[in-house]
Amino acid sequence: MTDLSRFHGVVPAMVTPFHRDQHLDEGRVRSLVDGYVAAGVHGISIAGSQGEFFFLDQAEHIRLIEVAVEQANGRVPVYAGTGAVTTRDTIALTRAAQSIGADLALVITPYFVQPSDDELYDHFRDVAAATSLPVMVYNNPPRTQVNVSLPLFRRCAAIDNIVGVKDSSGDVTQFAEYVRQTGKLGFAGRDTIILSVLLHGGAGAISPAANVFPEKVVAMYDHARAGRWDAARALHDVLAPLRVAWALGSFPVVIKEAMGLVGRDAGPTRAPIAGLAGPKRAELERIVGAIKAAA
Repeated sequence: MTDLSRFHGVVPAMVTPFHRDQHLDEGRVRSLVDGYVAAGVHGISIAGSQGEFFFLDQAEHIRLIEVAVEQANGRVPVYAGTGAVTTRDTIALTRAAQSIGADLALVITPYFVQPSDDELYDHFRDVAAATSLPVMVYNNPPRTQVNVSLPLFRRCAAIDNIVGVKDSSGDVTQFAEYVRQTGKLGFAGRDTIILSVLLHGGAGAISPAANVFPEKVVAMYDHARAGRWDAARALHDVLAPLRVAWALGSFPVVIKEAMGLVGRDAGPTRAPIAGLAGPKRAELERIVGAIKAAA
């Protein structure tokens, strides 16, 4: 039986570092993992949306999970993104993650296609049946155009090794009902709703902002868990402009650019996504500088 108490807290939605020639930067993967563990995070999420999984071929995807698991070395759980468009490919990635030693499979809904609830249920059921790993449903309708409805999640939650949901919809009502009606683990996928998620019984956050400011996100979580809500909200308000800054560039470049500004250079995004320049770069520098300077 998996100890689900291991899955909680602040988990960076880790970017995938690339060299300037756009090849995977394994050394930087290792240094980022070490830096986040040193900052006090409670897990590492690899090959998710911020991790540009959609730009990785299968061999790169699997190698990325291998490197992250090796470097984490059991210090914190590794949440491996294993979602793909087809059930067959999702099962292959999930089985690979299990063989590598990942701690949990984070399975985004198929994207580009828009399956029905029955088709999505069959997808998650078949993926869960193909692995002994805990499986977390990943709902990100702004990116996939597919929403995991409450009735669908209730059905999925009845499957033994589907242990929870990462919700990036931004719909706090839906999130609260996921947790209330199923008792499963719930993680915020948007930094702007972390405090709301914790108030509604969520386990934590798989956080883009924790790529840039892991110590501040961990401190916010710790304040909230200790009932110091004024202190938690103050940090939430300090961090909120980083989420707003996403509009400065094409997803997911802004987080990588912000990381470089705080000394966590992860290289470029893969083409066709380009870096920021001119006024947009200056605005991001202003936002990151203000967050760095805040207590």
